[in-house]
Amino acid sequence: MWSPEREAEVPAGGDPAGLLPPEWEEDEERMSFLFSAFKRSREVNSTDWDSKMGFWAPLVLSHSRRQGVVRLRLRDLQEAFQRKGSVPLGLATVLQDLLRRGELQRESDFMASVDSSWISWGVGVFLLKPLKWTLSNVLGDNKVPAEEVLVAVELLKEKAEEVYRLYQNSPLSSHPVVALSELSTLCVGPCPDERTFYLVLLQLQKEKRVTVLEQNGEKIVKFARGPHAKVSPVNDVDVGVYQLMQSEQLLSRKVESLSQEAERCKEEARRACRAGKKQLALRSLKAKQRTEKRIEALHAKLDTVQGILDRIYASQTDQMVFNAYQAGVGALKLSMKDVTVEKAESLVDQIQELCDTQDEVSQTLAGGVTNGLDFDNEELEKELDILLQDTTKEPLDLPDNPHELFYTNSVPVPRISDAELEAELEKLSLSDGGLVPSRKSPKRQLEPTV
Repeated sequence: MWSPEREAEVPAGGDPAGLLPPEWEEDEERMSFLFSAFKRSREVNSTDWDSKMGFWAPLVLSHSRRQGVVRLRLRDLQEAFQRKGSVPLGLATVLQDLLRRGELQRESDFMASVDSSWISWGVGVFLLKPLKWTLSNVLGDNKVPAEEVLVAVELLKEKAEEVYRLYQNSPLSSHPVVALSELSTLCVGPCPDERTFYLVLLQLQKEKRVTVLEQNGEKIVKFARGPHAKVSPVNDVDVGVYQLMQSEQLLSRKVESLSQEAERCKEEARRACRAGKKQLALRSLKAKQRTEKRIEALHAKLDTVQGILDRIYASQTDQMVFNAYQAGVGALKLSMKDVTVEKAESLVDQIQELCDTQDEVSQTLAGGVTNGLDFDNEELEKELDILLQDTTKEPLDLPDNPHELFYTNSVPVPRISDAELEAELEKLSLSDGGLVPSRKSPKRQLEPTV
């Protein structure tokens, strides 16, 4: 079964994004089944019903998400999902099921669910429902007309969150009140058209994160201070700060315009001097000076307005810090509610007692088992001193020169000359032949080796 995660890219046919499930081009038999109408009731064949619904419902929602549109119409979906000249015959049933599950909602019902004063002017930008739609609802007909606008609920919530983050990260968030026109310019990305922008504001209003007010013919929007905070109604302070901000912007634009005019007068004076038109150059310089004086006056007013706004912003910051301190003190009091000095001292005494007990147990275990033998350390040390003294009194009989002792006790090795060895050898040879030597062999003189 197809799911949005298994989308495959195929040549663009009906789907503008060119992203359709694999079987769209590969399985003719299955696509013929999917393009056929639903049975009148799921009980007739629940398997076929669930198979078709499991294919089309995720595809409709993913198509809306890929296109970035929160508003759907049956006619637009039929055009988007055309295949070889055929349109899906069961899309109306799919939309009815999504409406029943709450994943889609009629645009008119969504607008009516928001209890807000600014919906009165918001209705003007939406098409009113035809009379036949109203009659069909009154009579209990749940069919979805081809032109009726439906809202993708989850995608609308995501866009509302995106708009809120976009505002929080922009310079407009310096004050919670902002002009609707400025906010609309900021939200061009997530809200490509005016109707989507108003739907997103309605969703934020439903979540109590914005409120809208019309002031002197201009609509202003107030945001909640934090992502989890609820917006408070627009008060006189918010309106006054908004007017000061508008005055600051007006003065800044006026100063910029006058600066360009002064520069233009300076250039005209320079050209007149080059052309030899002294009077014209003087008039241009006088106009430049008058313009510069106006700029100085506007700068003074602008500094005053900016100073007031800075004080307001500082007071708001001080109030936030004060509220944070107050919340911290309250939390500290709550956490220290059951803690007293007496309880703390008692707890410390108990800990000290347990530590002393642990030290005693450790010392007892370190003593070990003596098997009933109790040795006196002083007596052992005295006995060791006596042994050392006896050892020092007995002299050791050691030779002065160990080498002489070694050679004295050893057997001397005689030295035999070569002539004696030859005579002895000759004697042995004669004895072997039965002859007696004519002279005695010389007596060997044995000399000790040194």
